[in-house]
Amino acid sequence: MAQTFVYVSEADDGTIARYALNEQTGALQPLGRTETGGKVMPMALSADHKQLYAAIRSKPFQLMSWNIDSHTGDLVKIAAVPAAASYPYISTDKQGRFLLGASYDGDVVHVYRLTKAGLVIAPPVGSYKTGHAAHSVIVDATGHSAYVGNLGIDRILQLKLSHTGELTALGNGYVKTASENGPRHSVLSPDNRYLYNIGEMGGIITQFRRAASGKLVKVAETPNAIAAEYHLEHGRERPPGYSDTTPRIWAADIRLTPDGRFLYVSERTSSTVTGYRANQQDGKLTLIGSWLVEKQPRGIAITPNGRWLIASGEKSAVIGSYAIDGKNGVLKRVGEASASSDANWVTIVSY
Repeated sequence: MAQTFVYVSEADDGTIARYALNEQTGALQPLGRTETGGKVMPMALSADHKQLYAAIRSKPFQLMSWNIDSHTGDLVKIAAVPAAASYPYISTDKQGRFLLGASYDGDVVHVYRLTKAGLVIAPPVGSYKTGHAAHSVIVDATGHSAYVGNLGIDRILQLKLSHTGELTALGNGYVKTASENGPRHSVLSPDNRYLYNIGEMGGIITQFRRAASGKLVKVAETPNAIAAEYHLEHGRERPPGYSDTTPRIWAADIRLTPDGRFLYVSERTSSTVTGYRANQQDGKLTLIGSWLVEKQPRGIAITPNGRWLIASGEKSAVIGSYAIDGKNGVLKRVGEASASSDANWVTIVSY
């Protein structure tokens, strides 16, 4: 039976909460908290799932690394290195060579080399100046292409990633989303054929076809599914000190089940997760439904077997676990566990 652990970063407390997930019932068992000493937010797993990485967004900016105990879920700190910027998003490549970070504040993407033992080497070996507000960076399955959600300029950057960690423009270097959609997070289909991006301000899911070269071609736009029901105005970028009280679209995360059949996005103002069925021939999305989840859900994650979705809420005292119906993708809430202030990023690992 799989041993599955859930990690949730709690930014205000500077901790990572650890949980065991019961794969039969979806119940969450709290296992304790790991201190980080700063405002911890995005997390990522190493390619072999032996290490957990996290970015500290309070000064001094850091990238922290832990070994994961596969029996207990405990995190054993192995290193903390200086980060060249504040990263709201970090990721790793499937080849175990690099950790990448996108900096919203610095308008830049950095590439750090990883040792064979999973240690992060600073300073970064690669750097690419983006447009305003880079919000995510992911690497495709081949390890040759990187894609950046560039919220401030409505572009997905398409970049070449060299074997040494250098980033350069692929083609003209970008593809466009709808105006003022605010491309935020992206996810690639398991077969590496499609990229889906969620817009923070428009809530539009943009689907791109990925060519063998790594270039992207826009093929579809799926409109926001909940704005009318919840009377949400078009979103706005939210810099520090943002105080507009108008209910607006404020989408956050996007995830695909490992088999590529179901896609889910979170929206913070309505506190909902919306699900879609992805056509297995052309990747087009069909709406399944929307469900109320934890208050202001910033992070969602799906277990490797595709059976469970975990949602955190920045303004919730709990995280929730949801069963994914294998036939129709409908979510059903089955469990919860306590969480501290500003719970945001969710990372899941199974052994």
